[in-house]
Amino acid sequence: MALLGSTAMAQESRTFDVSLPLGPQSHQAVGVHKFGEELERLSEGRLKIRPHYDNALGAEREVVEGIGLGLIDMGITSTGPMGGFTNEFLLFDLPYIFRDHEHAHAFLDSEHGETLAQRLEDAASVKILAWMENGFRYNTNSVRPIKTLEDMRGIKHRTQESSVQVDTWTALGANAAPMAWTEVFTALQQGVMESQENPIPTIYDVKFHEVQDYLNMTQHVYSPAPLMIGAQLFASLSPEDQAIMLEAAEIATPVQREASREMEERLVGELETLGMEVTYPDLAPFREAVQPVIAKWKDTVGTELVDAAMNFQAPQ
Repeated sequence: MALLGSTAMAQESRTFDVSLPLGPQSHQAVGVHKFGEELERLSEGRLKIRPHYDNALGAEREVVEGIGLGLIDMGITSTGPMGGFTNEFLLFDLPYIFRDHEHAHAFLDSEHGETLAQRLEDAASVKILAWMENGFRYNTNSVRPIKTLEDMRGIKHRTQESSVQVDTWTALGANAAPMAWTEVFTALQQGVMESQENPIPTIYDVKFHEVQDYLNMTQHVYSPAPLMIGAQLFASLSPEDQAIMLEAAEIATPVQREASREMEERLVGELETLGMEVTYPDLAPFREAVQPVIAKWKDTVGTELVDAAMNFQAPQ
């Protein structure tokens, strides 16, 4: 009878609601759509997703909490809110840890990514299915082009709700303050804030060019975008369906990462066409200026983890 019960569970049909912070044309949506296609294919149509775009189910922290509580099935977000659940995730708020995409991907695909995922599951009852990406983050502002570190001085800069990010932008000379994502566009429009930072696809998707004149290629932080499911919901699935979900996520991840990089490269040109002035500052002084921030937060995040991330070499 146990075998019959397991088979019956494996045949259960289910549609999972998935929260996205951005729209249906975004780099995040590419990954979620591919995941949904593979989920449907591998389950022969039994398992499907229903995407909800543009924070329709709540802001990122609310979504992560909702997934853990079983109120939301699944979601993709930045790692911005996750330092509030477990200090290790503050790693992704620290500036100039990852050199390039290959460095970040190799680190996340190693045992370090597995350990971080387990920490979040233990702390928030949220299971990471895949380390998709937002990408490297860049500064935009409405005051002046950032050609040198001195150009950041005094600019009213919005950070995510993270003390590490406030410290980082303060160290870079800005007048930094945290603000919820849903308020940012209006704050920039009204001049309450003058500056923000995000990956290029997000800057384009949200139409920041309408309220920001300058795009500055600061590449200060690498931002993952974990695809997540409630840990209890995942545990309630049959072993067969758990395997299907993990395989669908594994197939979708490189597709999403590639789309993210392609969009980053292409959309810088699009943003320039739309009127933004693009600058490529010398980043050495920026890296130097934030060393005290890394030193201050290293113990909190975990000295070994920070060192492992900064020095990580992909296996040959």
